[in-house]
Amino acid sequence: MIEILISIVVLALGLLGLAGMQLFGLRNNNFAYQRSQAIILAYDLADRMRTNMVAVENGDYDYSSASEVNGAQAYSTCVTDVGCTTANMAEQDVYDWYEAIQDTLPSGVGLVCLDSTPNVTDTWASPACDGLGDSYAIKIWWDDDRDGTRDAPFILSFQP
Repeated sequence: MIEILISIVVLALGLLGLAGMQLFGLRNNNFAYQRSQAIILAYDLADRMRTNMVAVENGDYDYSSASEVNGAQAYSTCVTDVGCTTANMAEQDVYDWYEAIQDTLPSGVGLVCLDSTPNVTDTWASPACDGLGDSYAIKIWWDDDRDGTRDAPFILSFQP
């Protein structure tokens, strides 16, 4: 009888270990999915910038603070064939991109700016965009573990 009881305890511990591994795998899979979405969003903005090189060269995509990106506007003229300047198109692109980040990632935010040190890891509280150099940094943060802090960064360096 004791042998059966011991075998049940060993089996229960094994099943608990298996459940823990499954939970760990699901958590990592969710983070990988969110990171993939951040990569897609960053490359989406880089592609938009490549199609609007006049605005890139004029610095119209340089948003060095969160309030600037959040203040980007939508232009109804940019969805038609006429009436949209390259600066309007840049602002429309940043507006659409920021909306997509907020819709896709939990507590997602992003920034695009000129940065001489684009690959320096920084935080959303201090995004470290210096406005210098000829490289753009496309930076995205989100709350991967939903603890209230945006601690999962992705940075893409883009040189036109």
